[in-house]
Amino acid sequence: MPKIKTRKTCAKRFKQTGTGKLMHGHAHHNHLNIHKSGSNLRTLTSEVELYKGKRKAIRRMLPNGLAH
Repeated sequence: MPKIKTRKTCAKRFKQTGTGKLMHGHAHHNHLNIHKSGSNLRTLTSEVELYKGKRKAIRRMLPNGLAH
């Protein structure tokens, strides 16, 4: 049997917690931040749990649980 490979782009973007939840960062936090309010930027720095509809697809891309 060949080895099951991890999708490395997916491993960079998602983090797995100790309880098994998949977390990801917010979008729109990389550049053009001068136009955004401070409270909005603080919200964008936090991570959020992946929504239910995508969990199965992302876990399939991370077969060895290598979320960063």
